[in-house]
Amino acid sequence: MKITWLGHAAFRIETAGAKILIDPFLTHNPSFAGLDIKDVTAGITHILLTHGHGDHVGDTVAIAKETGAVVLANADLGSWLGTKGLERLEMGNTGGTVTLGSFTATFTNALHSSAQITEDGVSHALGNPNGLMLHFQDEASLLHMGDTDIFSDMALINELHQPDIGIVPIGDRFTMGGAVAALACQRYFNFNAAIPCHYGTFPIIDQTPEKFVAGMEGSKTKVSAPKPGEVLSF
Repeated sequence: MKITWLGHAAFRIETAGAKILIDPFLTHNPSFAGLDIKDVTAGITHILLTHGHGDHVGDTVAIAKETGAVVLANADLGSWLGTKGLERLEMGNTGGTVTLGSFTATFTNALHSSAQITEDGVSHALGNPNGLMLHFQDEASLLHMGDTDIFSDMALINELHQPDIGIVPIGDRFTMGGAVAALACQRYFNFNAAIPCHYGTFPIIDQTPEKFVAGMEGSKTKVSAPKPGEVLSF
């Protein structure tokens, strides 16, 4: 498995059977600047969305139309994307599991919000926010927590799914901060590896992963904080 951080909460996941984008906020993502969107989206088979905020839906519509990728989203967000002309949609909701060829995706809970404001100034709710738990054949399992605070039922997610790799939001203000994210990882999960995200993108969130890295000291979990575009292999 190869995992590439694309800045913010966006990731490219490559496995033997799939090439996946999660929350592909690329075009207007300051952390993505300097990377080639054509390279990043080449061969993409699936686009997975944790929730409906613009900095997560990002370039989904354009990429899906260009590549023909299947898009997975919660039912409300998926229906909204259908009005944008997307047809290859897979929808579910919290607790549900969807089989996507060589892997499955389960919608886990997240404490956040999910909406977009249209040009007329109206806010449209786009379903519940989620994390995404991915299980692959003969490869590491991966949990993208989405945007969330800590919550005690993270222990149930770990019990049910036993994720090997955790993608963890740490930027504070809109998600849990680094110290609390480290507490969540140490108290509720047994990750072999943890990758922080949702930091450094905008001035009002934490700019570095230092608080998370410090909070994970002494843990058995290996913390990897790649630069945007850097590929991690597992």
